[in-house]
Amino acid sequence: MKLTKLSALGAAVLLFMGTACAQKKYDVIIGTYTNTGKSEGIYVYSFNEETGALTYKNKVGNVDNPSYLTVSPDRKFIYAISESGENSSVSAFNYDVATGAMSFINKQPSGGRGPCYVEIDHTGKFVFTANYGSGSLAAVPVLEDGSLGPDLQQIDHTGASMVKPSQKSPRMHSVVMDPENKFLIASNLGTDKIGIYHFDATKKSHPLTPADPEFVSLAPGSGPRHFDFHPNGKFAYSVHELDANITAFTYDNGKLTPVQTITMLPDNFEGKTGAADIHVSPDGKFVYASNRLDLNEIVIYSVDQSTGKLTFVGRQSSMGNHPRNFAIDPTGNFLLVANQNTDDIYVFKRNKETGLLSLTDNKLELGRPVCLKFVAVN
Repeated sequence: MKLTKLSALGAAVLLFMGTACAQKKYDVIIGTYTNTGKSEGIYVYSFNEETGALTYKNKVGNVDNPSYLTVSPDRKFIYAISESGENSSVSAFNYDVATGAMSFINKQPSGGRGPCYVEIDHTGKFVFTANYGSGSLAAVPVLEDGSLGPDLQQIDHTGASMVKPSQKSPRMHSVVMDPENKFLIASNLGTDKIGIYHFDATKKSHPLTPADPEFVSLAPGSGPRHFDFHPNGKFAYSVHELDANITAFTYDNGKLTPVQTITMLPDNFEGKTGAADIHVSPDGKFVYASNRLDLNEIVIYSVDQSTGKLTFVGRQSSMGNHPRNFAIDPTGNFLLVANQNTDDIYVFKRNKETGLLSLTDNKLELGRPVCLKFVAVN
């Protein structure tokens, strides 16, 4: 009898150990602005998936304004844009997932002025940039060693809209690959259009061609900025910087169909606003979006699982100024907010049932944080 109990206990211990060993661990890679002297470049922090605590792991310096990042599917490389006016570029770095160490490989022109977003396709063969200053996007080939090739495809845009000076010219603000790796979705804040490009991963260069239809038009003066897909691949969401609205779409093989536009603003609000980022929770039940200027908050919506439409749930202060970017950890337990102008990152606990956020004791002080990316380390 004792042997049976001990055997059962041993089996339970082994099961627990196996579960613990199988539990995913994550790092957070942070892009920053370096032009104020408060930051040196790109930082890596380990993330405690049980408490939300962040612990310094590594960094790479001598990078000019690496304000947005993307990680290769095999986690061996990091790609970062550098906002440097006419000399703007996109850089490739080796990345050691165990230590968080990074080393520079090479860089190529970003395909325009003032890049503010970078994306990589699901095969890791191309990196895409959104160039706010010139309103262009580019597809940059990734070579076998992770370096960036010179034969980039640059797509320029024309047009303007009603809000000046923000919409005096094209303002490309994000480029997002669809879940099936077939189409690139390009949000142009300056023209109130979301472009759609067919992507051919078999090509060695120039992989993008306009889809049919080539774009979706949003309300004049809306300013589409960031974009995210629902985990089911059937819904998608665009946050508008200028009118602080969110448009919900159904999505089918490169076709976006608007089904709802909903405000991010409180009733009777008359201050300044600048909507910034948007993310769907890993379980697909909630959408979160950030607002800056006079609001500085995260707005929370529930998702109708049959239609994709949103219902307002609540709003949470970002605890700082200018929450340009935020991220939900892959477990869905925490949401991290990067406040650009107060040089801090706050960690919120996420209620998976209600979608609401509660402040934890975890805060990271870091100069000008503007991009947060989770990467699995095991």
